[in-house]
Amino acid sequence: MQLIIPAYNEEARLPGTIAALRAHTLGARESVSPVEVIVVDNASSDDTAGVARRLDSPAMRVRVIHCDIRGKGAAVRAGMQATTASVVGFMDADCATDLAALEAAMRHLDAGADVAIGSRAVEGSETMQRHSQVRSHGAALYRRLTNKIAPGIADTQCGFKLMRGDVARSAFESLRTKGFSFDVELLARLQDAGARIVEFPVTWIDMPGSTFVPARHGVMSFVELARIAGYVRPLDRRFGRVVTLEKAPQIFAPSASVLSTGAALPTITEA
Repeated sequence: MQLIIPAYNEEARLPGTIAALRAHTLGARESVSPVEVIVVDNASSDDTAGVARRLDSPAMRVRVIHCDIRGKGAAVRAGMQATTASVVGFMDADCATDLAALEAAMRHLDAGADVAIGSRAVEGSETMQRHSQVRSHGAALYRRLTNKIAPGIADTQCGFKLMRGDVARSAFESLRTKGFSFDVELLARLQDAGARIVEFPVTWIDMPGSTFVPARHGVMSFVELARIAGYVRPLDRRFGRVVTLEKAPQIFAPSASVLSTGAALPTITEA
């Protein structure tokens, strides 16, 4: 198994996350295969790459690659291109998703799923978050819009996803979204390819030290949704008319209105 961790200025959090992952996988050897971690240094200005290299050990291999194109989607795509394993996935550098998700995801893959994604929105999930009610309304709006692109997925943005290697590498070949909304495009492309996708409940804690800046990344996340609609749903009747890259922003006008007043911003997990 290979797990990708996209990392931008994560020198402080990586040691704890890798230590937790190492301890967890050693304790779950019967249900989780050996893990190689691929840390993707996403043009960090700190010593993220150096710290990651020093975390490599026989107990858990840690490999570092560089992605100079900024954005979580770009970083995860670069990491996926470096994989060769039969099972691959990605998780956030803050370890916000409880690592019991590893065993849960493997159970679903062993049962025949192609993709197993952690979800904070299905029965049995537990979330602890710091966001205001205003931010929560923004997140709800974002989810309604993502459901038009990747229907049936309750939580596209949870940072933990595991999948069959060949399925993942094929989907990521076409991925165009570089920012935080890349999961939406990924899941839409997986659906279109006929992948069997399972959501499972996770325990998720909103960790401090986020690299997600609502004023900048929140607006861009909605812009990315408009672009994704043009990429993967150009003739989809769910939008009521043809979606092109030029017309897509009009379809997402409600979000633009909300954002222009500063009333709400989406809650999106990040590396």
